[in-house]
Amino acid sequence: MKQEKNIFIDFLRKKDLKLTKQREIILDAFLKTERHLSTEELYDVVRKKDSKIGQATVFRTLKLLAQAQVARQIDLGGKIKRFEHKYGHQHHDHLICTECGKFIEAVDLDIEKLQNKLCRRFEFKSASHRLEIFGICKVCRKGGKKAVKSQ
Repeated sequence: MKQEKNIFIDFLRKKDLKLTKQREIILDAFLKTERHLSTEELYDVVRKKDSKIGQATVFRTLKLLAQAQVARQIDLGGKIKRFEHKYGHQHHDHLICTECGKFIEAVDLDIEKLQNKLCRRFEFKSASHRLEIFGICKVCRKGGKKAVKSQ
């Protein structure tokens, strides 16, 4: 957590921005939460620590965290964008249920190898990638209770 904080502080300095108390509270709350957070969810956590922090400040700080490569904005379907930790976390893909919204983080080395092979075949230098597979989870397919959204 300390490294991520230092990366963000260095990023702010380079952009001639300050680590305000509000930004620090938002940063700490984000780093302590190992979930895929929406702006609203992080705002709910942050306002318990400081009720004066506005939702717009949380949104702007999350955007700065993404620019600093500490966070990554992800689209898991629907209208809500979420943020997850980026720095120091293994690359993973997402399987997303279109019925209940549950998502699964998945790592598959064979898929990674195929993506690298594809890039080599077309002499393409990859900067980044993401794989999101939308479908219906096992619980929803069986017609059982709607699965609870994970994370």
